[in-house]
Amino acid sequence: MMNASRNDSKVVLSVVIPCYNEEQTLEKCVDRLLQIGDGDLSLEIIIVDDCSDDKSVQIARELERQHPEISLVQHDNNQGKGAALRTGFQYAHGDYVAVQDADLEYDPNDLKRLLTPLVEDKADVVLGSRLLSTGAHRVLYFWHSLGNRFLTLLSNMFTDLNLTDMETCYKVFRSDVIKNIPIQENRFGFEPEIVAKVAHMRLRIYEMGISYYGRTYAEGKKIGVKDGFRALYCIFHYNAHRAPLPVQFLIYLMIGGIAGISNFIIFIGFVHAGVSVTFSAPIAFGIAAVINYLLCIILLFRHKARWNSTKEIVVYLLLVGAVGLIDLMVTKTLILSVASPAGAKAIATMVGLGFNFIGRRYFVFYESRSGEWQSQEPVDK
Repeated sequence: MMNASRNDSKVVLSVVIPCYNEEQTLEKCVDRLLQIGDGDLSLEIIIVDDCSDDKSVQIARELERQHPEISLVQHDNNQGKGAALRTGFQYAHGDYVAVQDADLEYDPNDLKRLLTPLVEDKADVVLGSRLLSTGAHRVLYFWHSLGNRFLTLLSNMFTDLNLTDMETCYKVFRSDVIKNIPIQENRFGFEPEIVAKVAHMRLRIYEMGISYYGRTYAEGKKIGVKDGFRALYCIFHYNAHRAPLPVQFLIYLMIGGIAGISNFIIFIGFVHAGVSVTFSAPIAFGIAAVINYLLCIILLFRHKARWNSTKEIVVYLLLVGAVGLIDLMVTKTLILSVASPAGAKAIATMVGLGFNFIGRRYFVFYESRSGEWQSQEPVDK
């Protein structure tokens, strides 16, 4: 059962601590966090244990017993940081909600400074940047730092924000903001996901420098290379469908290029196998269309943005059929004009690329560009 200590004359900050095998640091982290509570700030600390197999749960239970403002929630199986935060946010009752890792990389005293723009009603979300700080900053991995900067740059390109540290742990929200954002990522993909979603909501976002006491992998750091690749996917997945038109077209060039190359290779393979152009062209085009559709809903457009699943596929197939006829007509016309099959198909593919993007962007996957964030998977109409 959740415990919450609240004095209505104080600002109440709910701090969610995702915890997985942090027996060495959890108690000290919580002790430091408790120290920031004062006459103006009341704390609600929610520890979400993500099925630790060390003594983290026992430590958390003892802390919960000793301090009424601390609550422990447990996962029955390990799901990841994002899943732990999703659980913790559900239990938060404070005016504001903050994320605090269970290690000692971040100084809780910085949370009080991050709260200031929120309490003064200047901000809806405040992020703590490890790159803006003049305070203590442990020197660690160059390539890890470079990766963080690259991911932040890429995220900024899609969100049109000018953040310096998208991957930071310290993110503080107005309670009503974070409770109305469904979190889908289970691991460290939470960071680019939440930044994308608050950006789409056109909220007042502030960034402030914080101290950083990073730890090595030998000391328990958990984020890895696969999480970096997942972050790349998340930046595309949660941003691309709302990106400016030029950015969307560049992404579609990549998608169309992959589908177009597949179209070309399959077509040439059929022709060399003795299959007539009349059959080779539509078969190759159909297979490429499937590849194109899958890449569109994985990387670019929002699945079921305008239609339910069945209608979306039907409308998509109608578009494919129309562009397929154009593709066939252009290919056959050019071949009759003494162009080689390869040259004719290449030109037809480029023509189809433009028609495909226009049809997908404005008809198949069309969605309103309002400021309010919408779910990636809306309810079927």
